[in-house]
Amino acid sequence: MKLSTRGRYAVMAMADLARHTGAGGSGEHVPLAEIARRQEISLPYLEQLFGKLRRGGLVAATRGPGGGYRLAQPAAEMRIADIIIAVDEPIKATRCRADSSKGCLGRTGRCLTHDLWEELGRQIEVFLASVTLADVLEHVYAEHCIPILIRLQAIGSTLDEFMIRIF
Repeated sequence: MKLSTRGRYAVMAMADLARHTGAGGSGEHVPLAEIARRQEISLPYLEQLFGKLRRGGLVAATRGPGGGYRLAQPAAEMRIADIIIAVDEPIKATRCRADSSKGCLGRTGRCLTHDLWEELGRQIEVFLASVTLADVLEHVYAEHCIPILIRLQAIGSTLDEFMIRIF
């Protein structure tokens, strides 16, 4: 699975916004130009992303002097999966389209490993749904990986060994 710049930049920008408005999101509004500069993201691209994030109810905007964006809810309640979904980034690991009658192979059938990749996509989605913006700011991820680590331990592998094998 490859996450495009749309999803990655949205999460980066939201983490920046959370850091500069306070974890509760009730601080001052942050201009997009500041986020663009700090994160090295094009301002026009960021404006497109924040339009989607605003429509998704994740950010609130204020126009005029002192205007900008702030989180619509506390960082501890904002899930990374919600951010990615708000900017229309699919979270999936298969090449099949859900709205298509065609399978992975371009015909009506699925490839032999379809279910494996589909389950991987579900696991990624579960992980991203369990991580909040506050977790990102505090660098707290290990507790969200415990089920994965338990499975790896059962097959006699470490997370590092597993990551080397699949990438």
